[in-house]
Amino acid sequence: QKSGREAWTVAFAPDGSYFAWSQGHRIVRLIPWTKCLKDFLFSVGEGTDASSPRHLSRQNSDGSQIVAETGEHTIDCGDIVWGMAFGSSVPEKQSRCVNIGWHRFQFGQDQLLLATGLNNGRIKIWDVYTGKLLLNLMDHTDIVRDLTFAPDGSLMLVSASRDKTLRVWDLKDDGNMVKVLRGHQKWVYCSAFSPDSSILCSVGAGKAVFLWNMDKYTLIRKLEGHHNDVVSCEFSPDGALLATASYDTRVIVWDHHKATILLELGHLFPPPSPIFAGGSNDRWVRSVSFCPDGRHIASVTDDRLVRFWSIEERAPQAIAPLSNGLCCAFSAEGSVLAAGTRDGSVHFWECPRSIASLQHMCRMALRRVTTTQQVEALAIPTPLRDYLTYKVM
Repeated sequence: QKSGREAWTVAFAPDGSYFAWSQGHRIVRLIPWTKCLKDFLFSVGEGTDASSPRHLSRQNSDGSQIVAETGEHTIDCGDIVWGMAFGSSVPEKQSRCVNIGWHRFQFGQDQLLLATGLNNGRIKIWDVYTGKLLLNLMDHTDIVRDLTFAPDGSLMLVSASRDKTLRVWDLKDDGNMVKVLRGHQKWVYCSAFSPDSSILCSVGAGKAVFLWNMDKYTLIRKLEGHHNDVVSCEFSPDGALLATASYDTRVIVWDHHKATILLELGHLFPPPSPIFAGGSNDRWVRSVSFCPDGRHIASVTDDRLVRFWSIEERAPQAIAPLSNGLCCAFSAEGSVLAAGTRDGSVHFWECPRSIASLQHMCRMALRRVTTTQQVEALAIPTPLRDYLTYKVM
């Protein structure tokens, strides 16, 4: 297979307006997501019961492929694209920089940006609506493997690189670099913000999961539990849980407040011993994504399957075939899962539908604003406390 074709990253805009993926050969495609949904036709005969994921195809009524429409952009980034993230601005969210006297850019309420991390260590920032290049950030000395924006609208961007560092950029201050986070001994693969933007998780070529305080830019702790490189991480929508995926064939769901493992989702049975978990076993987990409903997790693995898990069960709720999968992401409303592959294509599935209990929705609402320690301090019955701290899923 030709190197450079890989879709290393797929991304949905936070407001659900756009979808982007790296097609390989330096190209990023940007598509209005509503148009994409309208164009989807359900593939016939691919499992139509409510519990199985249905593969979605994007075609015209006569069967031909959709041609580019208004709002679609094809961006040539100048080098292979490894990482990508959407960022939207909230004007009232002040820049953390002190000298805000003069700026090239005034980001308005309707501004939507796309950051692309490149093979040469550069980060390019694009205007999604026009496809124009706004900023070119140069400081990394190796591949920028992953990008993530703070969810609070402050346009703080974190880049994870093979140069073993994470860098924090303030786009409201013309892309100035605020901080370099050092601690990883090898490549950094992925980083993710907690929903309140206070904590950053980073993982890489090593068994530890790093947690950073993003107010002070200090290391909070390392989570130990994986037996091989950790390659993907994401917080649950309420910020109570953290999912990490590793080449040790497992996805671990953590209570990161207490550094404890709540759930292990295994992709190889029986699970490999720590010694053999480091080997090549066709079950390396490449990517993990938390569904916006807070109850489901998707994983992409080298065994040519994509799995859809419920946090209440140890076995996958649904599986679907996917050859050479590399990455996955849920749409903003959580009804569609997108996955990128080594040949530069992207696959979409309709997720199994379910309705969250009022109990779970109350738990999410409470956990958005409280830590595990704060919940444990409440004078409430033990079964309720265990439910709120996800000890009982």
